[in-house]
Amino acid sequence: MALFNMLATIFKNLFSGPATIRYPFVQKPTFEATRGRLDIGIADCIFCGICQKKCPTHAISVVKTEKSWTVDRFSCISCGACVEACPKKCIWLSQKHGQALLSSEKSKALEKFVQNA
Repeated sequence: MALFNMLATIFKNLFSGPATIRYPFVQKPTFEATRGRLDIGIADCIFCGICQKKCPTHAISVVKTEKSWTVDRFSCISCGACVEACPKKCIWLSQKHGQALLSSEKSKALEKFVQNA
């Protein structure tokens, strides 16, 4: 009996498609309520530092004197506390969670490498 179950599983896997997608070339659609990645419109930022103070994981660093703003993407939990606290509304959570923008040359080279592997 166990042999028939195993054979059924083998044949099912032989004739079905792959279980994974070819990321970053094929991207899975995001859910409507996905909070995603933290982005900033740096031209509108007044570097007040409120987002840095409201961040529960201290992922945001604002230097007022140098007018710079950085975020540690590994520490950010996408809670949205900084988005709600920003007086200029120049911070938002986009639905592009983890999507790196590849240049067309890198993308083509990576596609070629994947096809040859």
